[in-house]
Amino acid sequence: MAGTQLQQMDMNLFLVMDAIYRQGNLTRAAEQLHITQPAVSNALARLRRSLADPLFIRTPSGMSPTPLTESIIPQVQQALALLDGSLSAQSSFDPATARKTLRLSMNDMAETLLLPPLLEELERRAPGISVESFYVPRDQLARELATNTLDFGLDIPLATATQLHQQRLLNDRYLCMLRQDHPLATEERLSLDQYLALGHVHVSSRRTGPGVADIALNKLGRRRAIKLRVQHYRVAPLVVMRTDLALTVPASLAGQYPVRLFELPFQIPQMDWHLLWHRNQHKDPANQWVRRLLLELFSR
Repeated sequence: MAGTQLQQMDMNLFLVMDAIYRQGNLTRAAEQLHITQPAVSNALARLRRSLADPLFIRTPSGMSPTPLTESIIPQVQQALALLDGSLSAQSSFDPATARKTLRLSMNDMAETLLLPPLLEELERRAPGISVESFYVPRDQLARELATNTLDFGLDIPLATATQLHQQRLLNDRYLCMLRQDHPLATEERLSLDQYLALGHVHVSSRRTGPGVADIALNKLGRRRAIKLRVQHYRVAPLVVMRTDLALTVPASLAGQYPVRLFELPFQIPQMDWHLLWHRNQHKDPANQWVRRLLLELFSR
């Protein structure tokens, strides 16, 4: 877009473009922006004239973006997020009176560890802050953080995401979990042959593919027997406590259950959990306060 053309445009129109893109519907975009639906329609008409493109096509499933919209929306969203972050950084933040929704991306294990103490602290220090937790795939994390639809991610370090700040929260080793009255529960330690003779629960959000334990065993030329594949760590220990199956589980989660735990009889890389946030929000007072709180909770 030429500089002179950009100078002649009302920047509020890009807020409308972003809202329509996110919502896929003019009425919902109007609700997001707290304006009327005719005002959104009028703004879209002005945008179409300025950019000489329909921008969005009405379809049975909603307003579908044109190729031009798809090509420029990442830059529009990043510019809006940068402006929002710059304005936010100028304001103060009082957790006791703040009204905010904190949006976090993490898996079920992180939710199990973090959400109970986090909500306890927020009730005490910042009762006006609510929390939404959901999982954003790693290849989408940077974009979600850049557009302020997400405040923080809890995940492994992302080496290629140079626009993100990352700080280690936890370095977690893996253990083998058996039920308390398992036939091997009285053993001092498990041998590799004993481990491999067990049936195993494997936790993965994917339908196929090996886990970190399987990759380590493959390097030894060995293989374990997967008897159950589940999506979430939260259910896996409940299965273990009622069967003879074994679970290879991060130590931070394993200690929450009345089970027998063993060190693994082979080497497996530890799991690094990092807190991730976008550089646009690095100086934002609210972001800084929440970061300190999350780091404090994990340091415990």
